[in-house]
Amino acid sequence: MRISIVSDAWTPQVNGVVRTLRTTVGLLEARGHLVQTITPDLFRSIPCPTYPEIRLALAPGNRVARHLRAFAPDAVHIATEGPLGWAARGWCLDQRRSFTTSFHTRFPDYVAARTGLPAEWVWRLMRRFHAPARAVLAATPRLADELAERGISPVHLWSRGVDLARFRPGLRLTPALAELAALPRPILLSVGRVAVEKNIGAFLDARTPGSKVVVGDGPALEPLRARYPDVLFTGALHGDDLAAAYAAADVFVFPSLTDTFGLVLIEALASGTPVAGFRVAGPLDVIGDDGRGAAGDLPAPVGALADDLGTAINAALACDPADCTTYAARFSWTACTDQFEAAMTAPACKAAA
Repeated sequence: MRISIVSDAWTPQVNGVVRTLRTTVGLLEARGHLVQTITPDLFRSIPCPTYPEIRLALAPGNRVARHLRAFAPDAVHIATEGPLGWAARGWCLDQRRSFTTSFHTRFPDYVAARTGLPAEWVWRLMRRFHAPARAVLAATPRLADELAERGISPVHLWSRGVDLARFRPGLRLTPALAELAALPRPILLSVGRVAVEKNIGAFLDARTPGSKVVVGDGPALEPLRARYPDVLFTGALHGDDLAAAYAAADVFVFPSLTDTFGLVLIEALASGTPVAGFRVAGPLDVIGDDGRGAAGDLPAPVGALADDLGTAINAALACDPADCTTYAARFSWTACTDQFEAAMTAPACKAAA
């Protein structure tokens, strides 16, 4: 099958969307599919305001159309709602071609957090973007239900996986993490973009024992460094450095209130690190309300969720790392790619109009 994937999120960005797409592309190609990626590196672009790591393609419509026509895909998947996504959507509608989309990021909530504008204004735009898609891919059943309630449907499940060969317990500290060796235990770790929508302040303000470590880059990094001098901010880490940071922590803290899944949650669990977070979508879909997984079928908790982050952290400290790694093994990229592949070959749920 010839599959075109169009995404405004791509390397060198470091986030769950990019990791998901790149992993999926690699596995699809290993299965014999021909995959075309239409991404910002193919276009003249400008940095996104307040999020310069994201490059916004300039007037991409004609070039997106040329790329798609030349490749002649059997299936088109539009991963993001940015300029490239809108251009690909327009081409598909002009050609009366069916296509799928995916919902990775709660942009309405991000825009509200950054600007104070009503989130519902952006949800209207999201409904318009996804309306012609024959299927909208979402990471969890809870997110699928939320999208349906907001008028975005039909939704097809496309879960997430973890690289168990890379993220595992017992890794030695790398030279980039030498400072962690001297930190008082327990080590409380947060990984992700350092920005207002990630709610990192809730983690840094929580009254807990031990040391706090923040891995990631973003517009709030320097202001937070100045405000919290006792916190270790490492900046962005990759590869072995990132894996070793997960493995070195005693609890992984996920303060976000807006993520649709949180790939970092299962990376932490695979590293033997229990998770603490708020009782919201994302953590609930991985950790579960009682810490025993989304299905509630684990013999022991692998983390804790609460309305108070400090309470969740203290409860997570009592979890067994071995239970975490056992649970993480359920999250297979192979199974996720099966879901994506099925969505590309499924009969059309809607006719393009």
